[in-house]
Formats: sequence, structure tokens, C-alpha cells
Amino acid sequence: MSLKRRTVLLGAAGAGLASTMTSMSMSAGAAGLPLLATLPAGAPERRLFAPGEQRFAPYLATLAPMANDIVDTDPYGFMGGGWWRTPAQPYNSRVQEHVFTLSWFFANKRAWNPYYRDNALLGRLDAALQHYIGLQNPDGSWPEYHPGEQGKASSGFGIGYLAKTLANLRQANALTSRQPQLEVALRKGVDWYLDPGNSVVWDNPFEYTNQATAGVAGSALTLTLLPDHDRSLELQDRIRFIAKWAQSPAGFFYDPRGMDINYNFEVMLPELAELYLLTRNPQLATMARRFADWFGYNLLREPDDSGWLTYYAVSDRTAAAFYDDVIPDPDRTILGSHFVPVAPDLGAFFTSREDQTASRQVWAADPAPVLALAKQDTSPRIIAHAPYGETMPARAAKQAAIARLPYLRSDNFTERRHDDYGNQDYLYVRRPGLYLGAFFGNRQGSGVKAGTGFLWHPVAGTVIHAQQTATGSWGTVLGGKADAESNLVASYPSKDLVRYHTPDGSVATELLVGPQSVSRRVTATGAATEQIPLVLQPDDEVVFSDGTAVPYNQSRTATADSLVIRRGKATITITWSSRRTATVSTTSRTYLRDARRRIHVLRIPHDGSLETVVRTAG
Repeated sequence: MSLKRRTVLLGAAGAGLASTMTSMSMSAGAAGLPLLATLPAGAPERRLFAPGEQRFAPYLATLAPMANDIVDTDPYGFMGGGWWRTPAQPYNSRVQEHVFTLSWFFANKRAWNPYYRDNALLGRLDAALQHYIGLQNPDGSWPEYHPGEQGKASSGFGIGYLAKTLANLRQANALTSRQPQLEVALRKGVDWYLDPGNSVVWDNPFEYTNQATAGVAGSALTLTLLPDHDRSLELQDRIRFIAKWAQSPAGFFYDPRGMDINYNFEVMLPELAELYLLTRNPQLATMARRFADWFGYNLLREPDDSGWLTYYAVSDRTAAAFYDDVIPDPDRTILGSHFVPVAPDLGAFFTSREDQTASRQVWAADPAPVLALAKQDTSPRIIAHAPYGETMPARAAKQAAIARLPYLRSDNFTERRHDDYGNQDYLYVRRPGLYLGAFFGNRQGSGVKAGTGFLWHPVAGTVIHAQQTATGSWGTVLGGKADAESNLVASYPSKDLVRYHTPDGSVATELLVGPQSVSRRVTATGAATEQIPLVLQPDDEVVFSDGTAVPYNQSRTATADSLVIRRGKATITITWSSRRTATVSTTSRTYLRDARRRIHVLRIPHDGSLETVVRTAG
């Protein structure tokens, strides 16, 4: 049987299944609302999904149990079951964001979607909307963490999901008596969110810019559905505000007032892209280009093209330490790809069009059943972004963008990016034999680790990579505390030299960068330990100067004055002032899908004074 013929037959079967399930849906649940029938064994059929809609498959498998958990007693319409967001309480409006998910499956006809125009689904969606609208505060905001709260995130994301839900209901000509209530709620929400005097959203200093941008994007979508001249003027004013205040002079987006790899790339950039698609405001494209420039300093390309390690040690909120070169669906970054035509350097960080196609072909051919999603792993934004499509770079364009990365384009620069808020300095030093990153100034989150952060080599890739923990930072541990946990005060006598110290002066460091070496000369007020988080691979040859070999994924202690790492044609040598009892300890932390890169930590105890030198060759 040809694939085309098989698809036709499966499509017909899907249509028959929809009819059967609609009939089955009319049997009432225990408390009144009809229950959705679960999918039969073997459904859904993977090959029925268009490549760009494969991400809907696990949500289809999850839809019935999620919808059937909607409460039809008291509190009526609450999306119970703990499927999305915490606290999973009736007052948390974010729990209700899956009204979009329900509305999409009801309104969109697909051969694989048996819930299209399903009466039980519509009844449960109506109940959930009633509860959602009822949670809105009189001023137009929605709560998240306690009843009556004016939530920046809950209101911002809520406007977007409710606007998308309204669009689906209009498309299906459904819930015509509920739609006017939804329109009133959206207008109130937009008025609250776009008000420049609203200090919850437009705080000073401006924080959590991804949340505000999401609210403005949701407002833009609302105004395409409910046009209004005055509100449109307010929308443009808030876009100008975002363009002026949401982005650091260093290039990152404030989250809350520092950098965060995950939120910048996976949340803020897609929200900015949605706003750009809705308004085509050129200021947003400029922001994307500035971010691409910034990101290029902070993502470290592995020479085998397996992916990127990130400078996540200075992330405010999350721990996205790496990105694989090919990211299969669900990929939270895809909507941001719409900036690639106007910000080509961003193409370096997205899966190439060819690789994405191949990945989706593998998914379609996989005989394994599509599994339902786990509770709390059901983000509606994964499928909410799908209707916008994608603009992934061609493989050649991606490779060209990678070649333009600052540390691949040049082998000799010193770049210091400064942010006035908190006096933050982000330092990037490229020399022929290495690339070094460091951070000084006020740490904006407890997970942020200051001081030296990474060392990359053009042949070996990332060799040293600071963690977001005291025991995994690249620094000096004195009295159980790493200097990386302090707001380090730095001065820059030259492009090769940095002097920095803890605020209390207990640890002072002189950092000197040469063409193929990095020297750290440390002085502490007492006995301390130098620690260096190493990224080791299974084929590495790692040996202390006394001959003690360090097998991959094992710990070893030696009395030595150096450690040599040989990786292919590259050699990394770490030396210290004199023979000391040093240890390489393995950890459970691995990077990238192949899990070949594992963090090991070199620790060298000393009496309060030590110089370590990392030399590269090859």
C-alpha cells in the first residue's frame, strides 16, 4: 500500500473515530459534565501529523485526562489535577492557561484530531473559561500566588492565551454567549497592562522583562481581534518603553536585573518574536540583533559540532548549561527563529532546516506509541507558538553564522561589557590559544558565580566550565565559602590583567592572560583551596605529574605540581606553585545528548597563597 493511500485510509479512520468519540462524549461524568473519551490503543498515528505540528501529538494524548480533571462541582471550572503551574490552587489563574489548548483541539480540524467539535470538550472548555474570567480582579489583572494578587506574569501570559482562545472560538463559531464576556475581560486586561502608571508591570528598575513583553504581545494580538485606536497608541508607547529599558547595554534582556541564558533565549526572544510578527516594529528587530551579538560571546561551540556549552554560571534564575546542535521537538526556542531573516547571526543557535527535517522524519517513522505528558510538563506555549510557523536557517546559513562568532572570527580581543545597574562587568578575552570568560560586580541572583567562568580551546573545546554551585565554581574556597559567591570588586590595569577581591578583602586574585596561558595568583587570609571545574571526555588522557592517571568518571588523589589533559591534538597543562596533595573528583553532571562531557573538579589545598597556570598547546 502506498503511503499516500495509507494516509487517506487513516484519515478516514480518524474521521470515524471523531464521530464515535463525540457520541461517547455525551455520556455524563459523575457530577454532570460529559467526559472526554480517551484515545484508543495505537492512536495517534504519527505519520498523519504535518512536520510543524508533530509537537501537538503528546498534547493530544494528554487532552482527555487533562480535560476530565476540570472540576464540575466546586470550584466549578477549576482546571484541577496539577497539570500546569504551581500552586495548583483555584485562585492561581495560570493553572487555567490550558484553555487555549482545549480551544485549539476543538476548533482545528485535522485527520489526527478526533476532538474536533467534540461537545464534551466544548462543555469543559466553557466551564474552565467561566472560572478563568471569574478570577480577574476588578482592575483587569489576574492573580497567581494568592487571591486578589495583581500578577505581572499571570496577567501578561493570560492576556495572550485568552486572546488566542477567543480567536479559536471565533474560528469555530462556538460559545457565542461566552465570547462577549471574554472580550470584556481582554479589554480590561489590556487597559491594566498597557497603563504606563502601572508600577506592577512597568516597575523601576524594569525587571522580568520576558513577562512584560509577553503581556504586550498578548495585547497586540487582542487588538487584532478587538481593534481600538487609543489602545493601539498605548501599545506603541509600551513597545518603545521595552526597546529602551528591557535590554542591558551589554546586550542581554533583564531577568530580573541580570542575565539568564534560558529565559533570554527560550522565553524572552520568542515573546519578542511574537510581538514582532504582530507589529513588525523595527525596534524589536534591532533588539534581536543586539542580543545575537551578546549571545555569541556566551555560547561556546564544541569543535565536533555536537552543540554548545553556555556561560550559565552567571545566569540569574535557571541552569541551562548546554544546547545540542539539533534540538528535536518540543523546542521552546522555535518562535525566535522568525528573527533570523533580520538578525542572521541568530541563525547560529537554531537547529538547521535540514537537520530539523531529518529529526521530524525520524519521529514520524518511530513505531513507539505517543505518550501522554507528565503533570507539570504540559506548557501551553509549546503549541501556542506552532501556528506562527518557523524560519529556521538553512545549514549553510547556520554554518556561516557560526563562523561569525566573535571568538571564531578573531583570535585576539579583550571585550568588557558593562551594565550600570549593580556595576556588572562581563569580560571576554580571546587569545590565539584560548578564550576566557569572567564576571565581576554585583551578582543579581544567589546562583550566580563570579570571577573566572570558562576556558575554551579551538581544538579541545571547553575545558574549564564554572558551575552554579560553590563546590563547582572556578575560584578560591576559604572557610567553606568560595570567593565566587561574593560581589567581586575588579580593576583592569591592562587588557591582559585583572585584579579583583572579595568585599572584605579575604581573598584577592591577580588574573593574567597570555597568548596561550591563564595565570591566577591568589592570596587569602588563611588556608584555602583552589578549585577548577574541568570538562573531561572519555578519550581524554589525564595524568598528574607524579604519574597518577585519572580514568574518566573516576576520582584520584596525587602529590603533584601539575595535571596534564591530552585531547586529540590538544594539550592542556595546569600547574601550581609547588608539590601539593591535589584531587580530581568526578561528578554526575554531564553535558549534551551524548553525555560524553562530564564535570570533574580539580582541588588544590594551600596555605593561603598559590599561583595556578593553565597552558594550552595544539
